[in-house]
Amino acid sequence: MFHVNPEPGAEIHHTDPFAVPTGQRSPARRLRGRLAAPVTLWTAPGPAGLTVSSTLVAEGEPDRLLGLIDPEADLWPAIEDAGRFAVAPLGPSHRQLADRFAGLFPSPGGLFATDAWTDTPYGPVPADAGSWAGCRLDTAREYGWALLLEATIETVEIVGDTPPLLHHRGRYHQLP
Repeated sequence: MFHVNPEPGAEIHHTDPFAVPTGQRSPARRLRGRLAAPVTLWTAPGPAGLTVSSTLVAEGEPDRLLGLIDPEADLWPAIEDAGRFAVAPLGPSHRQLADRFAGLFPSPGGLFATDAWTDTPYGPVPADAGSWAGCRLDTAREYGWALLLEATIETVEIVGDTPPLLHHRGRYHQLP
């Protein structure tokens, strides 16, 4: 017989049954979880894309962009082949898009099958992105369990002032 809980919003588990016990969690991972990070979408010709929350812009002559990506993601071979990529900061309205490109939300027909896209020489960017940067890959190397990409920013397009989507402690947040 099936047991049906009549309470709306009932939970199967009150905690994540697959979570590593608190005492066994990596201190570095716990620290990283306490640092708020901007949610960005990286894309490359092909097209390929990935949600990235470890992006840093360094001003200088020339301006540079650094980021950590999953070396096993489809994005890396596309960037390596093209030698260039686009980075778009995402806003609060892009939560599903961010989850789709992170592999957490279904994408029937492919990652780029829905939403409106603007084609650029660096890769497609969401048509409603408030800004984006076109980058030329300079170097990539293993860094921890990730791949550290260093790039030169070749173009920046600022279309509007979209509030940022932030990632903190495993969840999306937005500024008040």
